[in-house]
Amino acid sequence: MKYVKCISLFIVYPLLVLGIGFYVGVKSSWFFYQREEAGEDAEIPRASVEKSAENGQASGQKAGSVPEETEPGAEGDGAEGPAETAEDAEEVMVSAETLCVDTKYVLEETDVLYHTVVETTWRLPDKYVGMNREQFLQAMEVYEAFPPLSELERGFVGLEVLSFSRERVVVRMDYKFVQPSSSFYLAAYDNEVIVYLEDRKTVYIETDISLDSLPAHLQQNIIDMMWIRDEEELYSFLENYSS
Repeated sequence: MKYVKCISLFIVYPLLVLGIGFYVGVKSSWFFYQREEAGEDAEIPRASVEKSAENGQASGQKAGSVPEETEPGAEGDGAEGPAETAEDAEEVMVSAETLCVDTKYVLEETDVLYHTVVETTWRLPDKYVGMNREQFLQAMEVYEAFPPLSELERGFVGLEVLSFSRERVVVRMDYKFVQPSSSFYLAAYDNEVIVYLEDRKTVYIETDISLDSLPAHLQQNIIDMMWIRDEEELYSFLENYSS
């Protein structure tokens, strides 16, 4: 009986120790497994947070860089816009300034030989009403290039626009006024007889005598510029052949 108890204790005790060891091993494995899972779960959010932070920093830099690049442009546009608008408005105002019927038309007639000036104020000719500066200057250029014969007879040599505004326009007319002449020349212009001074350039008189109405020998002489000795001979010719 005592022998049986010894055998039983000998068998039960190792089994108990084995069971306790198995239990402790299972518990240890479960503990480390849970801890490993908890560690992985903790590392994943940290990595995500770091990645999100990096993305946020990059996006933050990008979002910050756009205004820095666009702000100067925006400020530049804001600074230049009003100035350009003001300049455009000023140009429009200048170009829109036109002559009217109340504009004073001032002529300064200058004798280029004796440097004298006679200033007269006239009513603005109707053909200039409504013109702006550019149009008026162009009209004056045409007038200077193709002056009326009456102006040539006075000795017109050129002009210059001195000022232009809606209230007043000033034009300087330059003349080499006709000087006394002891002799003259008859010439043909547009099939009519005209009288030059002895310089053969300055028109003295524009006649209404048609070249075709004169005898053939006179026609040829006048075409070649016929010399007239003095005023008496000139007026004698004009009286004889004027209609």
